[in-house]
Amino acid sequence: MTDLIRKPVNGTLVDAAARFPQQPTTDVYDQEQDTAVVEKTTTPNGFGETPLIPAWTRTAPGWKARANVGRINSVHTFRRWVRRQAGEHGHSAQAFRGMRRTFLWVQGTEGAQVTTARHEVRQAQHDYKAAKWAHDRRLVPGKEKDKRRTEMEKAFTSSTAAMSKYKSAQKGARIRRTIRGTAALAPIAAVEGVGLHLMGGAGGILAAGSVLATFALLGRRTSGGELYADNDTKFGDTHMLTDTMLTRVYQDAKVIAVDDVLKLLTPCTLTADGKAWEVAFDLPSGMPTKKALAAREAVAGALGVAVQQLSQARGDREGRVRLRVSLNLPFTGTPVPGPLLGVERVNLWQPIPMGINLRGQEVSTSWVERSGLFGGEPGAGKSAAANDLLLAGALDPTVSLYLCDGKAGADITPFEPIATMYDTDGDPERLLEILKHIWTVEIPERRALAKEHGSRKLTAAMAAKDPRVRLAILLVDEWSSYGAAADRKVREELERLLRLIVQQGRALGIITLCATQKPDSDSVPTGIRDILSIRWAMRCLTPQASDTILGQGYAAAGHNAQDILKSQRGVGIYMDGEGAEPDLTRGHYYDDDEVALLLERAHDLRAKAGTLPAGPLPLADQLREIGDDQAHVLAVLLDTFADHPDEEGQPAEWLPGAVLVEALTAAGLDVSADSLGRLVVRTDDEKGKQMWNGSRAVGYPRSRVLVTVRDRYKLGI
Repeated sequence: MTDLIRKPVNGTLVDAAARFPQQPTTDVYDQEQDTAVVEKTTTPNGFGETPLIPAWTRTAPGWKARANVGRINSVHTFRRWVRRQAGEHGHSAQAFRGMRRTFLWVQGTEGAQVTTARHEVRQAQHDYKAAKWAHDRRLVPGKEKDKRRTEMEKAFTSSTAAMSKYKSAQKGARIRRTIRGTAALAPIAAVEGVGLHLMGGAGGILAAGSVLATFALLGRRTSGGELYADNDTKFGDTHMLTDTMLTRVYQDAKVIAVDDVLKLLTPCTLTADGKAWEVAFDLPSGMPTKKALAAREAVAGALGVAVQQLSQARGDREGRVRLRVSLNLPFTGTPVPGPLLGVERVNLWQPIPMGINLRGQEVSTSWVERSGLFGGEPGAGKSAAANDLLLAGALDPTVSLYLCDGKAGADITPFEPIATMYDTDGDPERLLEILKHIWTVEIPERRALAKEHGSRKLTAAMAAKDPRVRLAILLVDEWSSYGAAADRKVREELERLLRLIVQQGRALGIITLCATQKPDSDSVPTGIRDILSIRWAMRCLTPQASDTILGQGYAAAGHNAQDILKSQRGVGIYMDGEGAEPDLTRGHYYDDDEVALLLERAHDLRAKAGTLPAGPLPLADQLREIGDDQAHVLAVLLDTFADHPDEEGQPAEWLPGAVLVEALTAAGLDVSADSLGRLVVRTDDEKGKQMWNGSRAVGYPRSRVLVTVRDRYKLGI
C-alpha cells in the first residue's frame, strides 16, 4: 500500500471556472421563476410588516394550490360535521333545543302568575270554609258569634277577589301566549307558504330546512351555556391549521399560559406545493424562543402529528418562531435524481448542492475554507451524504482527493483511479503516511503559493488566474477504527497531524471531512471535532450522540437526530457552519450505477486536463525522493536488476556483484564491493558463486535488496 502516491501525468492544471448550474427540483414550486413575487411576499413595509396574504397565492400555481385547498377543506369539513352529529353539539340536537326554547318562550312566565293566583284562590277558599265552620257552631255567645260572622264575611270577600285575580291572570296569559305564538308561527307559516307557492314541494322542503336551521341557531348553546368550538379537533384530524388552533396548541403544550395568545406575523397558509402549513408568530413578551423549541414533542402531540412532521425554527429575533407542519411524514418517498447527473463539470470554488430541505429548497454549501463532520448510526445514509461532496470534487478536475476509510469498506473503492492517495484497508500506518504527505508536502507548497500571490490564503480569484491554485479534499471515515488499530504513539501523531491540517489547511484550500457511524468522544477527538464547521447528523440512537455531532444543547432545543425515522434514510439535521440554524435535510442519493457513471465522467475530465494520477511511483523513484545516499544506491541497484530482464520480461532475480558495482560507478556513485556487501547483507548461502556468461561469479539476489529496502525505509511492503 505504500506505493500508492499519485501525481499528474503531464501538463498544467486547467481552469475550473465553470459554474455549477442550478438544478430544479421535480416536485416543488420553483419560486425563483417569480423572483418579484417572492420579494413582494417577503419584503416588509415601512412598519416592518410583511403582506397579510402571500403574493404567490395570486400566481397560477397559487390559484391551483388554493383550489386544491378548497377541495381538501370540503372533505375534512364534511367529516367534522359527521363527527359532530353524535354529540350534544349535533345540528339535530341543536334544532331540538331550539324548538324547546321557542315553546318555552311562547309559554312565557305567565304560568307562574296563574299558579300563584290559583294558590291564592285555594288559600282564600280554605280560610272562608274555616271561618264559616267556626260561625256555624252552636252554643257560641252572641258577641263571639258576631265576631266570627265578620271574619267569615272578610274571608268570602278575599276569596271572591282571589278568584277574580285568578281569572284575570288566566285571560292575560292566554292573550300573551297567543301573541307570542303568532309571532313564532307566523314567520314559519310565511316561509312555508312562500316556498310552496314559488317552488312547490321542493320549496316546502327548502323552507322546512331554513326553519330547522333557525331552530338549530337558537339551540346552538347547550344547557350549560357552551358553544361548539371544535376544541377536541386536532390538526392531524383535519389537516387544517387555524389561528385559534395554533394558540390552543401552544397552551396545551404548556409553552404559553392559558390566558396568553400568540401574535401571528403571517396567516396560517398552505404551502404552494400543498404539502405543509406554515406560519410565523411571536411568543408572549419576555418568553425565549428556546422554550417553544424545547417543547417539540408536546407541540406535536397537541397538533396530533408525528414529531417528524413538525419543524420549528428561530425567527430573525428572540421570541419569534417559524412553524412548519407537514401533512404527511416528510422524506419517506423516492428521492429525486441527484443534480450532478445533469452536470458535465463542477467548479468546487462555487457552492454545491447537498440536498433538499423540508421546504423543498435546494441546500447549497460553499466548502471553501470549510470542514465538516458527518455522523449517524450504520445505515443512516452517512456515506451517501459524503458522496455529495466527493462526487462534486471528482467532477472538478483540479481537485486532489485524499481518501481514507478506517472501516476498510468499499465506499471509496470506486474513487481509487482518480484519488491522489487513498487507504481502503483501515491501515493506521497508511493514514499516517497520507497525513504526513499533506502536512510536509501539500501545505508548504500551498503556503508558498499563497505568499507568491501576496496573501495568507488561496481564493477563487487566484484560481481563475493561476492554474496551480486548486482545492483538495481529505476524507477520514471512521477515525475510531484507525485509533483502535494503532498504538498510542501513532494515535497521538495521527491526531496531531489531522488537527494541524484542519486548522491550517482550510485557508490553503484543503477541505477536511470526517465521518463516523458511532458519534462519541472517541470517534472524532474533541480537539478536532470542535473545529469542524459544517455538521450533518443522520439518525442517532441517543440525544447525546446527536449532540456529539451538532454541539451541546441542540437536542434539548428541538434538533435531535434521534427523532429521525429509519424509513427516512439519507435524512439528517444539517448545520451549515457555526451559528447557523439547523435544518432537516435529505441528501442527494446516487446509486452504484450513477456513481460509476459520474466517476467515468470525472476520469475523462481529468485525463483531458492532465490531472489524472499517473499511478503508483516505482519503488526506485520512491527511494530517490527520500534524498538519502544509501537510498540512492538501492534505487540504482533496483534499476540495474530491471535492466537485465529474464525470459519473461521480469527483473533479474540475481546479478554478479561486479555488474552492480559497474552500474553504481556509471551512476556517479563511489561504492566499492566491500561497501556494497555491508549495505546489502547476505546469508552464507547467498554469498555462493553462480554461473554468469560462462563463468562462476559472486553476486546479489534481488530479494535481498528488497529486504534491505523494507528494513531500512519501510517501503515495498
